[in-house]
Amino acid sequence: MRMDFLTLFPEMFPGVLQSSMLKQAEEKQAVSYHVHNIRDFSENKHRKTDDYPYGGGAGMVLTPQPVFDAAAFAEKQVDTPNPRIVLLCPQGKPFTQEAAEELAGEEQLIFICGHYEGYDERIRDYLVTDEFSIGDFVLTGGELGSMVIADSVTRLLPGVLGNRESAEKDSFSNGLLEHPHYTRPADFRGWKVPDVLLSGHHENIAAWRQEQSFKRTRQRRPDLLKQRSN
Repeated sequence: MRMDFLTLFPEMFPGVLQSSMLKQAEEKQAVSYHVHNIRDFSENKHRKTDDYPYGGGAGMVLTPQPVFDAAAFAEKQVDTPNPRIVLLCPQGKPFTQEAAEELAGEEQLIFICGHYEGYDERIRDYLVTDEFSIGDFVLTGGELGSMVIADSVTRLLPGVLGNRESAEKDSFSNGLLEHPHYTRPADFRGWKVPDVLLSGHHENIAAWRQEQSFKRTRQRRPDLLKQRSN
């Protein structure tokens, strides 16, 4: 997979993309990351990318020309271009594990990371294929949201995780929160690991984990159980 990030602040990305699992995924050639400065595509002699909104109002709006040209450049880097172009914005639909699994099947993802008051609506209407929000709160820009989605998608790519089962049993992958985990020591300050996990009885362990997943989901995210029943 190829991931392209269109941003006004490219300096935000190296620390995340070149660390931990994201870096390992690129080293394994499961993904390649490409960060583009939207200002480099501006036809304005001052590399300006924003302007005042028609009709007045507070703030500045990201202009369409540099965004369209940056996306066109990124799209040309793939032999068979047909990218998903993702806009990060508070108005987008909530990003979910199901969406991550869908995006993981794509050849190229292009993320548009906006700033200022918002985007010229023509970017949304004529360029973007998907709009996502990572939560009901407002960030300074779309960079952090795009990194969150990139992390979520990258870990699902073939060969990235050492154990494929890790992704399949993550929280939300089956509509439930994940069960509790324990490791050594079996007794830490008097807090003991449940006996069933020490029993070696795989069927009982699987049943316990399933029960705990339902219990945790019921306590913390009962809305997920309602979705499963619909």
